[in-house]
Amino acid sequence: MRGLGGLWSDLTDLVLPAGCAGCADRVQGLAQGFCPRCIGELEALHPAPTRPDPAPPDLPPCVALGPYAGALREGLLAYKERGRHGLARPLGALLAEVVAAAVGPARPVNLVPVPDTARAARTRYGDHLGRLTGHVAARLRAAGWPVRVLRPLRALPRPDSVVLDSAGRAAAAEAAFRLRRSGGAPVAGPVVLLDDIVTTGATLAAVSRILRPVGMTPKAAAVLAATQKRPSW
Repeated sequence: MRGLGGLWSDLTDLVLPAGCAGCADRVQGLAQGFCPRCIGELEALHPAPTRPDPAPPDLPPCVALGPYAGALREGLLAYKERGRHGLARPLGALLAEVVAAAVGPARPVNLVPVPDTARAARTRYGDHLGRLTGHVAARLRAAGWPVRVLRPLRALPRPDSVVLDSAGRAAAAEAAFRLRRSGGAPVAGPVVLLDDIVTTGATLAAVSRILRPVGMTPKAAAVLAATQKRPSW
Protein backbone atom coordinates (compact mmCIF):
# COMPACT_ATOMS: atom_id res chain seq x y z
CA MET A 1 0.00 0.00 0.00
CA ARG A 2 1.37 3.39 -0.93
CA GLY A 3 1.88 6.14 1.63
CA LEU A 4 -1.35 8.02 0.94
CA GLY A 5 -3.37 4.82 0.95
CA GLY A 6 -5.95 3.17 -1.26
CA LEU A 7 -4.33 3.91 -4.60
CA TRP A 8 -5.86 1.01 -6.51
CA SER A 9 -8.54 -0.31 -4.18
CA ASP A 10 -10.94 2.56 -4.94
CA LEU A 11 -10.72 2.38 -8.72
CA THR A 12 -13.23 -0.40 -9.36
CA ASP A 13 -15.71 1.97 -11.01
CA LEU A 14 -13.35 2.80 -13.88
CA VAL A 15 -14.25 1.29 -17.23
CA LEU A 16 -11.60 -0.23 -19.46
CA PRO A 17 -12.56 0.87 -23.00
CA ALA A 18 -9.53 -0.31 -24.96
CA GLY A 19 -7.39 -2.70 -22.97
CA CYS A 20 -4.77 -1.98 -20.34
CA ALA A 21 -3.47 1.59 -20.55
CA GLY A 22 0.03 0.37 -19.82
CA CYS A 23 0.40 -2.56 -22.23
CA ALA A 24 -2.86 -2.70 -24.24
CA ASP A 25 -3.61 -6.26 -23.08
CA ARG A 26 -7.29 -7.08 -22.72
CA VAL A 27 -7.84 -8.76 -19.37
CA GLN A 28 -11.16 -10.32 -18.43
CA GLY A 29 -12.95 -8.28 -15.80
CA LEU A 30 -10.30 -5.58 -15.66
CA ALA A 31 -11.77 -2.33 -14.34
CA GLN A 32 -8.82 -0.31 -13.09
CA GLY A 33 -7.33 1.11 -16.28
CA PHE A 34 -4.17 -0.99 -15.83
CA CYS A 35 -3.68 -4.75 -15.76
CA PRO A 36 -2.21 -6.39 -12.62
CA ARG A 37 1.25 -6.58 -14.18
CA CYS A 38 1.30 -2.86 -15.02
CA ILE A 39 -0.13 -1.99 -11.61
CA GLY A 40 2.80 -3.86 -10.10
CA GLU A 41 5.19 -1.92 -12.32
CA LEU A 42 3.68 1.40 -11.26
CA GLU A 43 3.59 0.42 -7.58
CA ALA A 44 7.31 -0.36 -7.76
CA LEU A 45 8.10 3.24 -8.72
CA HIS A 46 9.04 5.64 -5.94
CA PRO A 47 9.39 9.44 -6.15
CA ALA A 48 12.97 10.58 -6.46
CA PRO A 49 14.82 13.83 -7.26
CA THR A 50 15.52 14.39 -10.93
CA ARG A 51 17.27 17.15 -12.84
CA PRO A 52 17.81 17.72 -16.55
CA ASP A 53 21.42 17.96 -17.69
CA PRO A 54 22.06 20.76 -18.35
CA ALA A 55 19.49 22.32 -16.03
CA PRO A 56 18.16 25.77 -16.98
CA PRO A 57 18.62 28.67 -14.55
CA ASP A 58 15.83 29.09 -11.98
CA LEU A 59 14.61 25.51 -12.28
CA PRO A 60 13.21 24.54 -8.85
CA PRO A 61 14.09 21.17 -7.31
CA CYS A 62 12.22 18.50 -9.29
CA VAL A 63 10.81 15.22 -8.05
CA ALA A 64 9.49 12.56 -10.46
CA LEU A 65 7.72 9.27 -9.93
CA GLY A 66 9.92 7.56 -12.50
CA PRO A 67 11.40 7.63 -15.98
CA TYR A 68 9.24 8.26 -19.03
CA ALA A 69 9.10 4.60 -19.99
CA GLY A 70 7.06 1.43 -19.66
CA ALA A 71 3.58 1.47 -18.14
CA LEU A 72 3.97 5.04 -16.90
CA ARG A 73 4.76 6.36 -20.37
CA GLU A 74 1.99 4.37 -22.03
CA GLY A 75 -0.52 5.37 -19.38
CA LEU A 76 0.31 9.05 -19.86
CA LEU A 77 -0.03 8.73 -23.62
CA ALA A 78 -3.37 6.97 -23.28
CA TYR A 79 -4.59 9.70 -20.96
CA LYS A 80 -3.30 12.71 -22.91
CA GLU A 81 -3.46 11.60 -26.52
CA ARG A 82 -6.27 9.02 -26.58
CA GLY A 83 -8.84 10.64 -24.33
CA ARG A 84 -8.76 8.07 -21.52
CA HIS A 85 -10.14 10.54 -18.96
CA GLY A 86 -10.70 7.83 -16.35
CA LEU A 87 -6.94 7.53 -15.94
CA ALA A 88 -6.83 10.98 -14.32
CA ARG A 89 -7.72 9.40 -10.99
CA PRO A 90 -4.95 6.78 -10.70
CA LEU A 91 -2.40 9.10 -12.31
CA GLY A 92 -3.47 11.91 -10.00
CA ALA A 93 -3.06 9.62 -7.01
CA LEU A 94 0.46 8.78 -8.16
CA LEU A 95 1.26 12.47 -8.60
CA ALA A 96 -0.01 13.14 -5.07
CA GLU A 97 2.67 10.73 -3.85
CA VAL A 98 5.26 12.83 -5.67
CA VAL A 99 3.99 16.04 -4.04
CA ALA A 100 4.15 14.43 -0.60
CA ALA A 101 7.73 13.33 -1.25
CA ALA A 102 8.69 16.79 -2.52
CA VAL A 103 7.50 18.78 0.52
CA GLY A 104 7.85 16.37 3.43
CA PRO A 105 5.38 15.92 6.31
CA ALA A 106 1.76 16.96 5.85
CA ARG A 107 1.37 20.72 5.84
CA PRO A 108 -0.53 23.45 4.00
CA VAL A 109 0.53 23.24 0.37
CA ASN A 110 -0.28 25.33 -2.70
CA LEU A 111 -0.52 23.46 -6.00
CA VAL A 112 0.14 25.40 -9.21
CA PRO A 113 -0.46 23.35 -12.37
CA VAL A 114 1.38 24.48 -15.47
CA PRO A 115 -1.43 25.83 -17.68
CA ASP A 116 -2.13 24.51 -21.15
CA THR A 117 -2.89 26.62 -24.19
CA ALA A 118 -6.43 26.50 -25.54
CA ARG A 119 -5.14 24.73 -28.64
CA ALA A 120 -3.35 22.05 -26.61
CA ALA A 121 -6.45 21.52 -24.48
CA ARG A 122 -8.54 20.93 -27.59
CA THR A 123 -5.97 18.49 -28.95
CA ARG A 124 -5.73 16.62 -25.65
CA TYR A 125 -9.45 16.22 -24.99
CA GLY A 126 -9.55 19.03 -22.43
CA ASP A 127 -7.37 20.39 -19.65
CA HIS A 128 -5.48 17.19 -18.85
CA LEU A 129 -3.31 18.72 -16.11
CA GLY A 130 -6.29 20.46 -14.54
CA ARG A 131 -8.05 17.12 -14.16
CA LEU A 132 -4.93 15.55 -12.68
CA THR A 133 -4.57 18.43 -10.22
CA GLY A 134 -8.12 17.95 -8.95
CA HIS A 135 -7.34 14.34 -8.09
CA VAL A 136 -3.98 15.28 -6.56
CA ALA A 137 -5.71 17.76 -4.26
CA ALA A 138 -8.45 15.28 -3.32
CA ARG A 139 -5.93 12.56 -2.48
CA LEU A 140 -3.83 14.89 -0.32
CA ARG A 141 -6.86 16.31 1.50
CA ALA A 142 -8.09 12.79 2.25
CA ALA A 143 -4.69 12.16 3.87
CA GLY A 144 -5.04 15.27 6.05
CA TRP A 145 -3.16 17.88 4.01
CA PRO A 146 -4.61 21.41 3.77
CA VAL A 147 -4.41 22.09 0.02
CA ARG A 148 -5.07 25.09 -2.19
CA VAL A 149 -5.09 24.90 -5.98
CA LEU A 150 -3.88 28.17 -7.48
CA ARG A 151 -4.05 29.22 -11.11
CA PRO A 152 -2.06 32.47 -11.25
CA LEU A 153 -0.91 32.02 -14.85
CA ARG A 154 -2.41 31.87 -18.29
CA ALA A 155 -0.78 30.20 -21.25
CA LEU A 156 -0.16 32.00 -24.53
CA PRO A 157 -0.03 30.30 -27.93
CA ARG A 158 3.31 28.63 -28.58
CA PRO A 159 4.88 26.05 -30.89
CA ASP A 160 4.53 22.36 -30.09
CA SER A 161 7.55 21.51 -27.93
CA VAL A 162 7.86 18.11 -29.61
CA VAL A 163 9.34 19.76 -32.72
CA LEU A 164 11.76 22.02 -30.81
CA ASP A 165 15.33 21.46 -29.68
CA SER A 166 16.55 22.53 -26.23
CA ALA A 167 17.24 26.12 -27.31
CA GLY A 168 13.87 26.33 -29.02
CA ARG A 169 12.07 25.01 -25.94
CA ALA A 170 13.78 27.61 -23.75
CA ALA A 171 12.88 30.46 -26.09
CA ALA A 172 9.28 29.30 -26.41
CA ALA A 173 8.92 28.85 -22.65
CA GLU A 174 10.08 32.42 -21.95
CA ALA A 175 7.16 33.84 -23.93
CA ALA A 176 4.61 31.18 -23.05
CA PHE A 177 3.03 32.44 -19.82
CA ARG A 178 1.61 35.60 -18.27
CA LEU A 179 0.33 36.40 -14.80
CA ARG A 180 -3.42 36.81 -14.56
CA ARG A 181 -4.51 40.22 -13.28
CA SER A 182 -5.47 38.75 -9.91
CA GLY A 183 -2.97 35.91 -10.03
CA GLY A 184 0.06 37.21 -8.16
CA ALA A 185 0.03 37.39 -4.37
CA PRO A 186 2.21 35.95 -1.59
CA VAL A 187 0.81 32.73 -0.13
CA ALA A 188 1.23 30.79 3.13
CA GLY A 189 2.88 27.41 2.77
CA PRO A 190 5.07 25.94 0.05
CA VAL A 191 4.21 26.33 -3.63
CA VAL A 192 4.57 23.18 -5.73
CA LEU A 193 4.47 23.29 -9.52
CA LEU A 194 2.69 20.38 -11.17
CA ASP A 195 3.39 18.97 -14.62
CA ASP A 196 3.14 15.55 -16.21
CA ILE A 197 6.62 15.26 -17.75
CA VAL A 198 9.91 17.14 -17.37
CA THR A 199 12.26 17.09 -20.36
CA THR A 200 14.62 20.05 -20.52
CA GLY A 201 13.06 21.87 -17.54
CA ALA A 202 12.60 25.05 -19.61
CA THR A 203 8.86 25.33 -18.92
CA LEU A 204 9.17 24.84 -15.16
CA ALA A 205 12.05 27.31 -14.99
CA ALA A 206 10.08 29.93 -16.93
CA VAL A 207 7.05 29.52 -14.65
CA SER A 208 9.29 29.82 -11.58
CA ARG A 209 10.78 33.08 -12.88
CA ILE A 210 7.32 34.57 -13.35
CA LEU A 211 6.07 33.55 -9.92
CA ARG A 212 9.11 34.57 -7.86
CA PRO A 213 8.68 38.38 -8.07
CA VAL A 214 5.09 38.12 -6.77
CA GLY A 215 5.98 36.12 -3.67
CA MET A 216 5.16 32.65 -4.99
CA THR A 217 8.62 31.12 -5.37
CA PRO A 218 8.13 27.38 -5.95
CA LYS A 219 9.62 25.08 -3.34
CA ALA A 220 9.58 22.20 -5.81
CA ALA A 221 8.16 20.85 -9.02
CA ALA A 222 6.34 17.51 -8.92
CA VAL A 223 6.03 15.51 -12.14
CA LEU A 224 5.01 11.99 -13.04
CA ALA A 225 7.82 11.22 -15.46
CA ALA A 226 11.26 12.48 -16.42
CA THR A 227 13.00 12.05 -19.73
CA GLN A 228 16.74 11.94 -19.23
CA LYS A 229 19.83 11.26 -21.30
CA ARG A 230 21.21 9.13 -18.47
CA PRO A 231 18.36 8.01 -16.21
CA SER A 232 19.22 7.73 -12.53
CA TRP A 233 16.73 4.93 -11.91
